[in-house]
Amino acid sequence: MQMKRLGKNGPLISALGLGSHSAVNTSQSDAELVTTIHAALDAGINFLNTADFYGSGHHELLLGRAIKDRRAEVFLSVKFGMMLSPSGGFLGLDGRPQAVKNFAAYSLKRLGVDVIDLYQAGRPDPAVPYEDTIGAIAELIQAGWVRHLGVSEVGADHLRRAHGVHPVTALEIEYSLAARFIEPEILPAARELGVGVVPYRVLADGLLSGALTEKSQKGQGGFVAPRSQGENLKHNVGVAAFLQTLAVTKGFTPAQLAVAWLLAQGDDIIPLVGMRRRSRLPENLAIPDIHFSPDELAALDRVFAPGAILGDRYPAFVQHLAAK
Repeated sequence: MQMKRLGKNGPLISALGLGSHSAVNTSQSDAELVTTIHAALDAGINFLNTADFYGSGHHELLLGRAIKDRRAEVFLSVKFGMMLSPSGGFLGLDGRPQAVKNFAAYSLKRLGVDVIDLYQAGRPDPAVPYEDTIGAIAELIQAGWVRHLGVSEVGADHLRRAHGVHPVTALEIEYSLAARFIEPEILPAARELGVGVVPYRVLADGLLSGALTEKSQKGQGGFVAPRSQGENLKHNVGVAAFLQTLAVTKGFTPAQLAVAWLLAQGDDIIPLVGMRRRSRLPENLAIPDIHFSPDELAALDRVFAPGAILGDRYPAFVQHLAAK
């Protein structure tokens, strides 16, 4: 696995990170998840991403179990601040300084570690000055409980505000061929400040991999993005078909090409990939070695130009929490 520096002055970590959200929302067994993490570490993927609200802390417990006796091999990224009901319903955000420190204490305990490498609020809490939330993380860094400050799903303004309190190492944000909204302002701001960019949801909920089809969404409700419903979905599946055609030509899968395109956008881009089973590891390990010709990149840029994918990336009830 290739290594990259996270941000201008951050640590060297694997060129791909292992995301976790999809794993805790499936029937994947705990044992398989732990085995998958071990396989990723063995292959050189040391960037592990989680959140205290993934499975209401359950994923942190599993991750702690997986990295026991292997802590030195791991760069551990943790998000906090999203409050959920016992049924998993969204209750709101909590970015109060005292809550930040409380969240960190519980994460350290569940993970079984002495320090978190990258700590970040899942979203800015609109009821709390963002500088106060960031200041609490800065205090955790000063105390030795956290090594690096991260931010998640913020626009250029919040990114600059956070950086004004303490240097930001990384910005975790949705970015893919299907979601290029960060390119006009957010990505340039991150590069100006020397902040690494960590894209998540890199396959746009299966749209770019070919797993999401009109048929697969029939009868589904709940947390489904508008881009994945109705006429939007019909249109977007047609756009994404280009990636499937290119994948056949190049001898890779559409998912591999989607992530490889992100890597081609710059050395400061370190995407998170989801692996529900260790059998997917060889496919992901091949991604950093995929290259595009100038004509292929131009074609992808044209087909997936901003605005080509119709519909918001979040349902209306949480759209106001998404960075723009």
